[in-house]
Amino acid sequence: MTIEMFNEKVDTLDPQVAKRARHVITENDRTLAAADALRANDLKRMGELMAESHASMRDDFEITVFEVDTLVEIVKNVIGEQGGVRMTGGGFGGCIVALVPPTLVDDVKAAVEAQYEAATGLKESIYVCQAKDGAGLVEML
Repeated sequence: MTIEMFNEKVDTLDPQVAKRARHVITENDRTLAAADALRANDLKRMGELMAESHASMRDDFEITVFEVDTLVEIVKNVIGEQGGVRMTGGGFGGCIVALVPPTLVDDVKAAVEAQYEAATGLKESIYVCQAKDGAGLVEML
């Protein structure tokens, strides 16, 4: 279903069902757009898509919590338009994924360490990773 098709019928749906459906439909579109952005090495667009995704999970799917939203805001305030951040996992928990330029990793860690526990009462855990080649076909000799 396209967002245009959804918009034609949205008024016939229960408001909560409409919000949930809007999230699923727009998230599917964002996933395809994210693949295009990554192929084009367009990290600015990827960051925009991650922000849209988080907002949709928060506002339409309603699966984020204060602690996650706080963490997303702390990271976003540091990286600005140079990366992206969003909730990850099944929701109602406390995990995010962030696309951060290497030059800002230490700044992000410092901001989270300085602000997160004070804002939420929770101690953060930070795992810094780098993307590598995924699964692929290996030809045996």
